[in-house]
Amino acid sequence: MTLTRKLMILHNKRLSIILLVVAIILLIPLIAMQFTNEVNWTLLDFVVAAVLLFSTGLMCELALRKIRKNKNRIVICIILFLTLLLIWAELAVGVFETALSGK
Repeated sequence: MTLTRKLMILHNKRLSIILLVVAIILLIPLIAMQFTNEVNWTLLDFVVAAVLLFSTGLMCELALRKIRKNKNRIVICIILFLTLLLIWAELAVGVFETALSGK
């Protein structure tokens, strides 16, 4: 098996892992909605969450592919993760009271 083929399999495996993690994270509120009225997500909520999670995963994957220094990879992935958390918090409860929060 050539090196190029091995790299393509590795990248496809990472993409599969990203998709699986996004699906598992989205299953949490879906299951919670079955047991409580406290979690009340609409289809739009699931779509926005999926886009946020998947795009963050893809950007982190891009950083892992393109950046050579491990320290820089880690820093960029942490920044991406923190940005995801800030956007998620703003969409959920309006921490910063921007137009995103709907307040």
